[in-house]
Amino acid sequence: MRVSKEKAAKNREALLSAASRLFRERGIDGVGVAEIAKEAGLTHGALYAHFKSKDELAAAAFSHGFAVNMEATREWIGDRQLGFEDLLDGYLSDYMRRKVSDGCPMAASASEIGRHDEAVSESFTAAFTEWAAMVEASLEPSLPEPERRKLAIAATTAEIGALAISRAVAKADPALSDEVLEAVRATFVDAHNVLKTRIR
Repeated sequence: MRVSKEKAAKNREALLSAASRLFRERGIDGVGVAEIAKEAGLTHGALYAHFKSKDELAAAAFSHGFAVNMEATREWIGDRQLGFEDLLDGYLSDYMRRKVSDGCPMAASASEIGRHDEAVSESFTAAFTEWAAMVEASLEPSLPEPERRKLAIAATTAEIGALAISRAVAKADPALSDEVLEAVRATFVDAHNVLKTRIR
């Protein structure tokens, strides 16, 4: 029996939400499509009516999860003009460390993206590029564009890695977990300040 367009859209949304959450919690390779379909309240066959392969689902789920997070970030920012340090504080925080299943998909999945197909890589690349652009926009506007881009890319990369490592060591050494976040934050605040000093 054919489903309506509205029902099909709801089914797709349920699949993306379930896959996005499970992939962040257990990794793309740690979850099967049957489990994702069950979590979404659908059949295995219904999943393949929307996605031809697990990698196609992973690419779409990654983009979905990142878009939801960016919407939440923009709501958090609101009308405020946040600076570089504000974004660092927001990302390199205990709150973000604890948000695994609904947190940043880049920090949750960066180490495994390279093992999957081009579509998954493209989803990650788009997310990385969008976040790096937001970071770049928060930097001192009078900095030369090449310096701003270099710092934004380095900071974005370090944020993702720091959050992943902070989570990885948190159970064994909570103090080190905190130190990782603070060290990366402090290093990039200092780097930004040094660059601002040079142009004055």
